[in-house]
Amino acid sequence: MPPPTAPLDRDRFAPKRIEVLFDKMAELTGQRNAIDGRLVEIIAEIDGAGSADGNSLWGATGCRSLAGLVAWKAGVSPRRAETMVAVAHRLSELGRCAAGLREGRVSLDQIGVIAERGGPGCDEHYAELVQHATVSQLRTAVKQEPRPEPDPKPEPKRSFSRIESDDYTTYRIRLPTVEAAKFETAHQSHRDKLIADWKRDHDPKDAIDPQDGDQYDVDAETTISGQAPPFPNAVDAFMSLVEAGWDADVQQRPHGQHTTVVMHLDVEKRVAALHLGPALSDADRRYLFCDATCEVWFEHAGRPIGAGRTTRTVGRRLRRALEHRDRTCVVPGCAATRGLHAHHLVHWEDGGPTELWNLVLLCPFHHRLHHRGGITLTGPADTLKVTDEDGEELTNTALARPPTTAAPDVPPCPGPKGERAQWWWYTPFEPPPASMN
Repeated sequence: MPPPTAPLDRDRFAPKRIEVLFDKMAELTGQRNAIDGRLVEIIAEIDGAGSADGNSLWGATGCRSLAGLVAWKAGVSPRRAETMVAVAHRLSELGRCAAGLREGRVSLDQIGVIAERGGPGCDEHYAELVQHATVSQLRTAVKQEPRPEPDPKPEPKRSFSRIESDDYTTYRIRLPTVEAAKFETAHQSHRDKLIADWKRDHDPKDAIDPQDGDQYDVDAETTISGQAPPFPNAVDAFMSLVEAGWDADVQQRPHGQHTTVVMHLDVEKRVAALHLGPALSDADRRYLFCDATCEVWFEHAGRPIGAGRTTRTVGRRLRRALEHRDRTCVVPGCAATRGLHAHHLVHWEDGGPTELWNLVLLCPFHHRLHHRGGITLTGPADTLKVTDEDGEELTNTALARPPTTAAPDVPPCPGPKGERAQWWWYTPFEPPPASMN
């Protein structure tokens, strides 16, 4: 009698769950790559590729760069937007690699390494490698390309750096010899002043050597109190130098971050000119009226009739409230935080008050763009509306929406093999020699 047959273990022959998930991931990855390829083609067209005149289409959007526009409209990080723009710029040059992206076989990050770092004419060399190598391996391959000899380095420039820790900040400054001598002289002058003041108040017997403040002259009698402040050192002298410069600057310019501009305005003709300088356009006149420390003299029939009201400029308390509310440039898609200007929504010369509801922060680029008619800002600030020159409202939202078309019909993308690269077998790409014609 034959032995009983063991029951069939169906789970042993069923595909593992992770393999099923890998198959789905490969299918979606291929579709994503194909979609990225189409996005790159659209970006290239926005940048003027294929147009009759070659002019880009994004200049009227109010964005500083094409990468900024892509990051805003596609809702991607600035770094990924830069990669997409780099691929778009070399789309015609990287024909085979770009075809792999459109067909779903290559990812945007893979071809982005070649577009950003590969030498000219490298499409044929990387066409096969890009389908099997990881992004890290592609970076290593590109680094092995021979590079031209760098130009001679210029003379070291001035530098100023800062390193912050929990309780202290370390500054490093590098100056040319002449400027270093000027700084050293000013620093020593302030140190001598602090030492003289300290010795006058706390050491009338001259018991401390001014060349070495930590060493006492044991032979001299001293009446220094134990509660006396520490002897001035080099750091105290540096802070004294900073405070003296700050005080002098504030005395000359109460709103220290701006330069005073003197302007003459004809109230009848609405024509303005700089003091002893050229006439200003309407855009420049309104631009200066926003937040520059500007001394305005009104004239009528060529005669001065008075000075402008002083409440036009944004005071420090109002500026802090404005920065706390807006934080960045208020134009959608712009995240600038430094060098921002306070802008009057209702222009000052039109009777707009210098109050929080009538003020917004703009970066210098968008501030000038507004006064030149590139964008329009309509207030008050809590219901601000920003439109481009065509009247289209700008918003912070990306263009992403549920798709209305079927997914791209491309084969699944298994991705790089993940094998360890054997670099001793790899022949780096060598750019062709420059033409002598």
